[in-house]
Amino acid sequence: MKILNKIKNWLYALEIVITVIIVVLIFFIAPSSNLWIRRKWAKMQRFLIGYKIDVIGSPDPRANMIIANHQSMLDIMALEDIHPANICWIAKKEIEDLPFFGNVIRIPKMISIDRKDPRSLPKIVKLVKERVSQGRVIAIFPEGTRGNGDKILKFKSGANIIANKLNLVVQPVLIIGSRKILDSKSISINPGTLKVIYMDIVDTSNENWLDDTRAKMQELLEANLTNIG
Repeated sequence: MKILNKIKNWLYALEIVITVIIVVLIFFIAPSSNLWIRRKWAKMQRFLIGYKIDVIGSPDPRANMIIANHQSMLDIMALEDIHPANICWIAKKEIEDLPFFGNVIRIPKMISIDRKDPRSLPKIVKLVKERVSQGRVIAIFPEGTRGNGDKILKFKSGANIIANKLNLVVQPVLIIGSRKILDSKSISINPGTLKVIYMDIVDTSNENWLDDTRAKMQELLEANLTNIG
C-alpha cells in the first residue's frame, strides 16, 4: 500500500510539472487569456487530487489586498480557483529566476520580491500601485514561508509597509488543512476538505494592525482545529 501511495504521489508530481509546462506554453500563445488558463488549471488540480473547498464568508469587493497564511502550494491553487478577482501574487524572486518556469510569474504580471534586498521595496510599491490601478487584487503570504498548519508564523513587515503607503483595503484569508491534502515538501497528496475563511476587512489605521490580524487568525485557526478534533 505504501508503495502504491508513493507511485501515486510521484505521478501527481509529474502531472504538475507537465501541466505547468503546458500552461506556460499556452501563456506564450495567448498571454491575455492567462487568468482563464490559471483558473482552469486550478480547477483541474482540485479534480485530480479529489479535494473539496469549504468557503466561509466571502471576498469583500472593496479589498484590493488579501493576506493569507501559507502551508502548501495548494493555498495558491485554491485561491486561484475560488477568488473572483484577478489575483496578483507577490512571490519570491527565486521562482521568477527559474529557466522557463519563471514565466508563470512574468507573463501574468505577478510581482517578484528579492527578500535579501530591502532596497527593492520601493520598486515593489510602485508595481503594486500599477497592478491595483488595473483592477487586480494583491495577494501576499506575510509569513514569508510555509508553516506546519497549526500555528501562524510571525508576519514580515512588507505587507504593512505596502498597504500603508498605498492605503490599500486589506482582507485576511485563513486557510485550514491545505498541508494535509498536499504536502509540497514530502510530495504527498490525500483527498479531503480544505477550509477557506474570508475574514472581515482590517482597520489599517491601527498601527499594530498586522500583528493584531495575525493574532485573530491564530485564534480562529485554533478554534477550527479544536472543532475538527
